[in-house]
Amino acid sequence: MLVCMSDRMDRRNFMRAAAVASLPAVALGQGKVARERGSSVRIGLNAYSFDKPLKSGAMTLDDVVHYCAQHGLAGLDATGYYFSGYPKAPSDDAIYSLKRTALVNGVTISGSGVRNDFATADSASRSRDVQMVKEWIEVASKLGAPVLRVFSGPKIPEGHSFDEALEWMVPHFQECAEHGKRHGVVLGLQNHNDFLKTADETIRLVNAVRSEWFGVILDVGSLRQGDPYEEIEKLAPYAVSWQLKELVGMGGKEVPTDLHKIRVIVEKAGYRGFLPIETLGAGDPKVKVAAFLELVRKEFVG
Repeated sequence: MLVCMSDRMDRRNFMRAAAVASLPAVALGQGKVARERGSSVRIGLNAYSFDKPLKSGAMTLDDVVHYCAQHGLAGLDATGYYFSGYPKAPSDDAIYSLKRTALVNGVTISGSGVRNDFATADSASRSRDVQMVKEWIEVASKLGAPVLRVFSGPKIPEGHSFDEALEWMVPHFQECAEHGKRHGVVLGLQNHNDFLKTADETIRLVNAVRSEWFGVILDVGSLRQGDPYEEIEKLAPYAVSWQLKELVGMGGKEVPTDLHKIRVIVEKAGYRGFLPIETLGAGDPKVKVAAFLELVRKEFVG
């Protein structure tokens, strides 16, 4: 009996979708990052700490680079939102100007990021965001940033289940990760208390994508289910970068992050790479970042 190519492809797609939907909460561990033994971190900054002055025009990303240099921060996660014209990709002139500013000031562009929504039931919207992510992968590559931060989506879409949304978003992440591979950029999935609310859900998605070019941006402040440190410890082996925030969620409240516990988790996981800090909320971000940086340095540098 002859089986046409389209029949074989339909069956293959059906089997892949079935496999994704039936994955257990914690799957095969394919997404864990293989590293040399021991841990080594470099303290960086996420540009989102300066969200208000960057959006208002009171500061530019160049200004944030200078702030990093002045305070001895090794790296900057130059979030895409703060380039003129976002979500449209910036010009090469804008990219290379920031890259040069960072170079001559001794600051590494450790990453960038976009805000995509692969959880929406609107397939056309998802396709547009796939293209947007691909364009920003190329921006990250030109910046010399090894990681581009992405999201799953804000919520489970109405009328659909978590498993249904996971099924359609996995191929999108696989396509983007493959594009990242071609340009030398790893996709970093930020857990953000959105569509993904727990470590197990995040790990499930990473394992379903199954790519060395797809890992986790470990956001310590967005794990609001159960003990945040247990959740952070689960995610640490999958981390390609972090967002180390001042506060974590504990028992429905925000409490100061226990930096000693974070250091123990980092060392246990053998994490090597940038540890970007991020401050949020009211107050002068220049003051807030400097104060939090001092606490982080006392714990991680001594």
